[in-house]
Amino acid sequence: MTQDDRTPDELLDAIGPAFGKLRRGVLQEVENPITTKDSTRALVLGMVRCARETGQEMTVGGIAAGMCVDPSVASRMVTDNIKAGYLLRVPSQLDGRRAVLELSERGLEFMQRFRGQQRAAYEYITADWSEQDRLDFARLMLRYVDAIDNLKDRRPPADA
Repeated sequence: MTQDDRTPDELLDAIGPAFGKLRRGVLQEVENPITTKDSTRALVLGMVRCARETGQEMTVGGIAAGMCVDPSVASRMVTDNIKAGYLLRVPSQLDGRRAVLELSERGLEFMQRFRGQQRAAYEYITADWSEQDRLDFARLMLRYVDAIDNLKDRRPPADA
């Protein structure tokens, strides 16, 4: 049965398992695969970059919370990025007693290469799709991610 033959309920029920497959390393199975180590590094660097772009500071604790991992695991991930030259620990501009994370020049270059690999993987995976299908899926995926980011705006106030 193809996705075109499924009922609306069958399609919607298939979304969870489909996302599960995405998380299991599909980017490792394409031309010029992305390594698990690079993928993990990119997750951390992406969180730091996103925080910076929204005017926030990122800490090891923020990485742990955002990735739902133990602080010791997040600390090891951050340390790996620092040793690789991708991250810097710098004093917070809001509280000089805290150390926050920033991308180094090498980290920015790594993220640019990683994004290129992600795009190449997307194009490789969708090679037999029409250009319109590729663009429609990209547009809808970005809309989905924006909706996730906006969930906090849909929650009722804590005192309600």
